[in-house]
Amino acid sequence: MLRNSLLAAVATTVLAMSSAFAAGPGEAKVTKVYEHPLPNVPGKSLVGVLVEYGPGGSSAAHRHPSSAFIYATVLEGTIVSQVNDGAETVYRSGQNFSENPGDRHAVSRNASTTESAKLLAVFVVDTGERNLVLPY
Repeated sequence: MLRNSLLAAVATTVLAMSSAFAAGPGEAKVTKVYEHPLPNVPGKSLVGVLVEYGPGGSSAAHRHPSSAFIYATVLEGTIVSQVNDGAETVYRSGQNFSENPGDRHAVSRNASTTESAKLLAVFVVDTGERNLVLPY
């Protein structure tokens, strides 16, 4: 119950802090919505990133810094994701998934061609890391 309340509060804050969806057709809009050093884990920070997909939108295959652990929650719509050589998986609003350091994100796209989709990706990453999305 507390976990669901916390996720709802974070999602509400993220949606309030982010600007309106403005990416072109097929493009993902990515907005850093917060960054906070972890006081009990020196050298690490939490970084929240809002990813917004228009109808039919997607992100190119990518990876993240080797220090990054990512926990993603679908806020709206339906997302198709494939990590490493795993199967493509469909995640609906309220569902989540994680990516371990070194994972490759082969597929990340909106499952719908008529509705938008949004996800919140929370990174635990080395403090000061600026390049959160790297070529595949």
